[in-house]
Formats: sequence, structure tokens, C-alpha cells
Amino acid sequence: MYLLGINAFHGDSSACLVKDGELIAAVEEERFRRIKHWAGFPSFSIKYCLEAAGVGITEVDFLAVNRRPWANLHRKAWFALSRRPGWKTIWERVQAAKEPSNVANLVAAEFHTGSLKARTYLVEHHRAHLASSFLVSPFEEAALLSVDGFGDFVSTMGGLGEGNRITPNMQIFFPHSLGLFYTAITQYLGFKKYGDEYKVMGLAALGKPKYLSIMQDIVRDTPGGFELNLQYFNHHRQEPAYVWSGGEPSFEDVYSPELEKALGPGRAYTDPIAEKHADLAASLQARYEEVFFRLLNRLYEKTKITNLCLAGGCALNSVANGKIFEKTPFREIYIQPAAYDGGGSLGAAYYVYNTILGHERRFVMKNSYWGPAFTPAEIEATISRRQDQMEAVNISRLDAENELVRQTAQHIADGKIVGWFQGRAEWGPRALGNRSIVVDPRRAEMKDILNSRIKRREPFRPFAPTILLEATGEYFEKDYPDPFMVKVYPIRPEKREIIPAVTHVDGTGRLQTVSEEENPLYYRLIKAFERITGVPVVLNTSFNENEPIVCNPDEALSCFLRTRMDVLVMGPFVLERESRKIA
Repeated sequence: MYLLGINAFHGDSSACLVKDGELIAAVEEERFRRIKHWAGFPSFSIKYCLEAAGVGITEVDFLAVNRRPWANLHRKAWFALSRRPGWKTIWERVQAAKEPSNVANLVAAEFHTGSLKARTYLVEHHRAHLASSFLVSPFEEAALLSVDGFGDFVSTMGGLGEGNRITPNMQIFFPHSLGLFYTAITQYLGFKKYGDEYKVMGLAALGKPKYLSIMQDIVRDTPGGFELNLQYFNHHRQEPAYVWSGGEPSFEDVYSPELEKALGPGRAYTDPIAEKHADLAASLQARYEEVFFRLLNRLYEKTKITNLCLAGGCALNSVANGKIFEKTPFREIYIQPAAYDGGGSLGAAYYVYNTILGHERRFVMKNSYWGPAFTPAEIEATISRRQDQMEAVNISRLDAENELVRQTAQHIADGKIVGWFQGRAEWGPRALGNRSIVVDPRRAEMKDILNSRIKRREPFRPFAPTILLEATGEYFEKDYPDPFMVKVYPIRPEKREIIPAVTHVDGTGRLQTVSEEENPLYYRLIKAFERITGVPVVLNTSFNENEPIVCNPDEALSCFLRTRMDVLVMGPFVLERESRKIA
């Protein structure tokens, strides 16, 4: 039985394919369209998933869509009528609500087939989020929490997961949203692009929460959770102009002039980052954590279960995630790598398979490698086709894995910037060892070198460490696996000078642990680096330059050639620039 999961008509469009309960493939549309957070119908993702399984669209039995427009309809109707909308607005809403129901027709049109045997299920947004974590987790029972902006008129949903059942026990509805609060302050601080919240999370480490009292007025505690002080927002008065179809998602500012009256003029993106901006970011993060941990502790009181599954865009707030053990009674945590809306296709698929159709769970997501892979022959063909662009590049082939990782580890230890392109592409926003740029974390200057030669990121944003699983407790104050890079932990004080390039200003690191089982080749690379240097850690950042992470060999080669990367390792092929100075 084949089940196709789809996240469409929203940012981070994606698709996945499940066969008899086992995940076959999962990928986000941005990897093919080359536009970050691409919004629209994920036609290329669907095609890839079918190709990975070797089946046609007519063999798919079920379609699962991460949206149910008629969910919470009475609340939507009451809110809409209270605003006295015009007929044009009502008509636009009705037409938008039809989109998910039309998925089967869109799929049929895309694949030029007259009809599909697949039955379509529409899954409420936050139920899909909860399912995306719990139903692929290792837990038989867990407390569940999904927090993001909005989806199907809900911003927050808590619940209980037992076997193949998900039972919500807490909801917070539009217009109140912890995710929207984070977005509003992110926009105020001058970061206007969709998905920029993670930049502000990094900036927060440079400041102090001097504005916490104002943030506590913006988001207020209630017996049921929290509510926004709506005078600081405009999303409930007039819907911001959203662009969700066929490109990069965007929307207008969601904060009102009252926010600028309270905090002063907002920052323009071209303005320098001042101490006040860092303090506002720190205050935002501090208030987010207060509310987040209050929600988690309330959830624990409802469930009395120490296993926790997190989902929703806010589940990528790795700083808060790293404090869950000390701030709550939870002792085991699972967050799948695409916890944000891109993971909605996965959640919709497994909600249909396990919960609606009633099949027992049989799959645990232990790694993130569910995207396209390329054979040595395909990589070689790409290199041959572009040979004329590589006059100053030495090309060799190392089929012996031990020699490949030994030479690559030596390049890293020598201070070179290495592009590492291996196996299947990662699912989610993080490069986790298959589409990564890898450098030496012992060299403090590496952060500036990476930014000047390739990444061109804001200087306050940290780079992440990948560490061998068994060495985690030696370098970090928390000895807990995190293969998906979704938690920030303090680095032990005595180790910070050893790995300065991955130590943030506050002494923390957003770690990725790697075991030989999860990613054998990447594990062996780091092990080889440890044999040379004595350090079981590398700096790992995404293989890209202000674009989606590279997906295919041609994109990897283009990034290598247009930047000042020193070495590119694609499959067994090693491409090294001649006479390249390190700095």
C-alpha cells in the first residue's frame, strides 16, 4: 500500500511517500526549485518520491494533505463575521479553502492521468504536526506539543500519544500565537524574510533581557496558557498580504504602530546591529522560553508522562529545546528533523496510515537521509560535462573508503574548507553530514573565513559542531543524543578553547551527534579527523551560498566553483584547487 503525503499551498512545500508503513522518501520542494521555503504545489517533490519507490502515480492508494480548511469552522465563522468582511474577502477565503480538496485533480493533471484511484484525506494542521513527531518516534506513549504561527485557525496544540492514537487535550486559537509573537519582533528587528526567526535566536546570545517586562505585556499568561496583547499586533484587524503560491513566501509586518511606540522605531535591515537590538532579541527569547516551559509543565501535569514529542516551527528553537531537561520533568525528547511546516507532509501521511486507517506503527525515523542520491557514474558525468571550467582543479578518484576519509580529514586538519557531498540529501533545514561544508573547529578564525569566502552570514550567527556520539559528554554539559541538530547545550568550559570556531559567545553549541549506525561514512570522517588531531568534533555548516542546500552534483560543483572553497568531495571524487592559500 502506497500513501503520498503532501504539504502544499504554504511555505516549505514538501512530499513524502510511505509504503506499508515504512518511509521511502521525503523531500522539500525548495531543493528542486532553488528558492528558499518555496510555497506552492510540490510537483517535483512528488515526482522524486515516486521515482525513489519505482512506482507511478496510479499505484498510490491514498493522498494525505497537511490542511483541513473546515476544521474549527465555527470559530473561523464567528471571527470573520465579527470583522464584517466584504464579499470579495469572503469569496477569496472560500476559493482558498477549496485548494486542499483539489489536490487529487492537481496531481492527476501534473502526471497526465485522467483519474486516480487514490483516496484523499485532509488532516488538520496541528494534528499533522503532532503525528510527524510522535508516530515516527521511538515512544509507545508520549506527551505531545505543537507550537507555530497558525494552521487551520490554531497556533498551539498539546496532546497525548498512545500507540497509534493522538488525543489533543490543549489548544490555543487565532489570533493568539507564540510563533507570531516571535515573528513580529523578528520583523521589528529588521529581519523581514520568511523564516528569519533563527537569526534573532542567534542574536539573543549577545544581549541581556532588559526589555522582559515589555515582552511580558506583549504576551500575557492565562490559566489556559497565554494570550497576545492585541494592541501590539495588526493580524487580527486586517489580514497581512501573504504570498503563498509559486515562489518564495512573504508577508507584511504583523506588528502594529503600538509596538514602535513602546520600543522606538524598528530597525531597518541595513542599519547596524546595536546593543539595544541584541537586548531586545534576548528579551524576546527569554519571554518565549517562559511561556514555552509553562506550556510544557502544564502538559506534563495533564499527562504525567516523561516522554516528550515536539513539532511545529517553534520546535526548531534549539536554544529553548536545550533547556527542557532542567526546566521541566521530561526526561526523553524526540523532535524529527523537519519539525516545521515542511514536515507536515510526513505527519499527514502517518496520521492517515496509523490513526485513521488504524495500522500499527512500524517505522522510527533515526536519521534524516530521505532525499535524492547520485551514483558515482552520475557524479562523474557531471564533472566531465564541466571539465572546461576546472583548469586549476586537480581531480582524483578514491574508491577505497578508508583512504577517502583519511585524505579528507587531513584536508580539514590542514585548515581547508571542504564541501562534503555524499549519499541521500537530508530531510529538513539542516545539513547533517551528506550535504555539508566541513572545517576544523580548533581554528578560531574559521568562522570569519567561512563568512568571507562562502557563507556571507551575519557575524553574530554561530556555526554548529558535529561530534561523535560517544564523546558528547566529554565536550558538552548534557550527554544526550541529538542526531538532528535541534538542541543547544553548554560546551564544557575546559573544551571551549579547544573548539572555538563552534563555541557561541555564550559558551554554547547547537550540536549534532553522529553514530556509525546513523551515518557510517560521516562518522568515519570525524573519526579520522580525531586520529589526526585528537578532537572528535568538526564544524558542520550547510552546503550552500545564500540559497537552498545543494541537492544534486551540478549544484554542488557550481557552489564550489563560484566560491573560494578549497576541496570538494563528491562520492569517491576529490576536487582540489591548485595553490589555494588558506586565508
